[in-house]
Amino acid sequence: MMTALAASHWIAQFERFLRTERQLSPYTVRNYMSELLRVAALLPDVSRWETIEFQQLQGVLAKLHRQGLSPRSLALSLSAQKQFFTFLLREGAIRSNPAKSLSAPKQAKPLPKNMDTDSVSHLLDIEVTDPISARDKAIMELFYSSGLRLAELAALDVDDVDLLQAQVRVMGKGSKERLLPVGSIAVAAIKVWLGYRQLLPCADRALFVTSKGKRLAHRSIQARLAFWGQQQVIAGRVHPHKLRHSFATHMLESSGDLRAVQELLGHANLATTQIYTSLDFQHLAKVYDSAHPHAKKGK
Repeated sequence: MMTALAASHWIAQFERFLRTERQLSPYTVRNYMSELLRVAALLPDVSRWETIEFQQLQGVLAKLHRQGLSPRSLALSLSAQKQFFTFLLREGAIRSNPAKSLSAPKQAKPLPKNMDTDSVSHLLDIEVTDPISARDKAIMELFYSSGLRLAELAALDVDDVDLLQAQVRVMGKGSKERLLPVGSIAVAAIKVWLGYRQLLPCADRALFVTSKGKRLAHRSIQARLAFWGQQQVIAGRVHPHKLRHSFATHMLESSGDLRAVQELLGHANLATTQIYTSLDFQHLAKVYDSAHPHAKKGK
C-alpha cells in the first residue's frame, strides 16, 4: 500500500501518465490537473489517497455544484477523479476505487424565458394579408392559447380541432391524449386560416400545411416563429417552447392552480417531485376561461 506521500507526488505521476501513455493534448492535461487540484483542496487529507472514500468525493462534487460550477466543469471534474483513482488502483496505490460509482449532481434544466403578456400581444398582432400570414397567426395563437408542444401542433389534423366547442384534441408524450380549451382569439384565427386552407391543394388532413398543401414540418414552424419574432422586434429568439412556457407562466400567475396547469401542459412532472394528477376537463375549462389572457377577449 501507499505510504504517506504528498498529494502532489501522485498528481505529478498521473500528469506524466496522461502526457506520455495517454498522449492527451496539453490543453486537456492542464484542465484535468486544474480539476484535481480543486478537488484536493476540498478533501480533508490527501496525503494518504487510500483513505479517501466515495462519500467524500461525492460530497466534493455536491459542494462544487452548490458553488455554481457549470455542468461542463462538473463533468470534467468527474472524469478527472475517475481516471485519477483508476490510475492509482493500477499503480497499486489503493486497494479499491472510491470514484468508480461517482455521479455528477443532476443539473436542473433551465426553462426558457417567457414573454410578458404585452410582448405576446405585440407578437400576435400581425396583419393577415395572405395564406401564409393567416396560417402563421393561427399557429402562434394556438401555441399560446393552449400551450401545445411543437410536435403536438405539427401533428394536428383538421378533425382534431372542434371550433364550435372551442377544443383541440392532442396526442402528447407517451401516446397520452388530452383535450384542451382553445381561446376565442385562437378560434377566430384558425377560422380565417381554414378559409385560406380550403383553396390549397392539400395532400392530407393536416391542419397546418405549406403553400403546396403538404404538412408543415417542425423546422418550418420554428423558422416562421423566429421570422415573426424579428418582424415584430421581440427581444430574444421566439420559438414554440417560448410560447408554451409563456402560456404556462401566465396561467399559473393568474390562476395559482398548479395542478390544472400541469394537466393542461400534459406534464408527467411539472416539477421534479410532482406526479401527474388527473383532473376532469370541465374544471380545466373553468380555470382556463377565468385565467387565460386570450380566453375571454372577443366573447
